[in-house]
Amino acid sequence: MSIVGTIKMTARQFMELGEDPPGVRLELVNGEVAVSPSALPRHSYTVVRLTILLGNHIDRHSLGRLYTDVDTIFGEHDVRRPDLLFFAKDRLHLIGEKAMEGPPDLCVEVLSPSSGTIDRRDKFEQYEAAGVAHYWLLDPKTKLIEGFRLLNGKYESSGRARDAETIHLPPFEDLAIPPGELWQPD
Repeated sequence: MSIVGTIKMTARQFMELGEDPPGVRLELVNGEVAVSPSALPRHSYTVVRLTILLGNHIDRHSLGRLYTDVDTIFGEHDVRRPDLLFFAKDRLHLIGEKAMEGPPDLCVEVLSPSSGTIDRRDKFEQYEAAGVAHYWLLDPKTKLIEGFRLLNGKYESSGRARDAETIHLPPFEDLAIPPGELWQPD
């Protein structure tokens, strides 16, 4: 007699794996370990530029904390690593020793050739279901930034802009974001 089946890894088990091997990023998706390559230079440039812009604003107004690429537990079998995540001051208790223990107020994903569908469909649905209040997508290839806000359990558009346009996106409506300054020069 043989028994065939699979057992899903839990978020707690995944957190015990330790640091990622060099050159790859590991996430836990529906109980299975997902491997993705390290970021491309264009992707990294955009993350750094947005981190500087948001970090300065958050610090200047004492709004909370901004993190990059940190394990974030979204459920019993799901651990993702958003490119950027923000926790407002009143939700800092969700920042754990090894991982974020609940949904951030904002998740940001910078699209790359290998992640576009995952970021636009899979993570969109997962962040929405987990209660992430705001989700931004940045596409360095098309030079587009899009924002979404959670209303009644569903994301709706909170704005979009290209190149030289300036945009104000929640949860930072008082911050002018110049998308044209976020893209790596050609």
